[in-house]
Amino acid sequence: MDRLQDLLKNADQSGAAPVERWNPPYCGDIGLAIARDGSWHYQGSRIPRPALVKLFARVLRRDEDGRYFLVTPVEKVDVAVADVPFIAVEMEASGAGRGQSLLFRTNVDDVVRCGADHPLRFVAEGRDGGLKPYVHVRGRLDALVTRALVYDLVDLACEGPDGSGLGIWSEGVFFPLPDV
Repeated sequence: MDRLQDLLKNADQSGAAPVERWNPPYCGDIGLAIARDGSWHYQGSRIPRPALVKLFARVLRRDEDGRYFLVTPVEKVDVAVADVPFIAVEMEASGAGRGQSLLFRTNVDDVVRCGADHPLRFVAEGRDGGLKPYVHVRGRLDALVTRALVYDLVDLACEGPDGSGLGIWSEGVFFPLPDV
């Protein structure tokens, strides 16, 4: 149960490169893309090496205009992202109510503690009224929570402060579920 907690404690806090500080020249579109399922592709072919995907993820940035780029100190190239770049594939919950804490691990092994710095948000989708939860990872980068974890989140839903509707607590922050 404490596997993600151990990963978070032992994580290299410098895991992501300081891409927000780099302003290299734009070098164009070389055919990089991230599919809805979190898989990375180069010129239409899936990138099969997890280590390479994790390396690319370390230098991924989303600019204020919503465009995604791989950024190094000397170049910047486009990345087409179908939804968001990461997928939250594992979750640990400890505590309950206001004292609850949620940890998420992404498909590229980022581990984040949901709270004020890593908020959870819900987007109502389409006519069927489904919800897509996202957790903030870093910079302007989010992870889509997998369907399996959505069921776990629903099990954790409780009434908010002063009976303000259903939502999820983590690190003392209440994340309300939208009315669907």
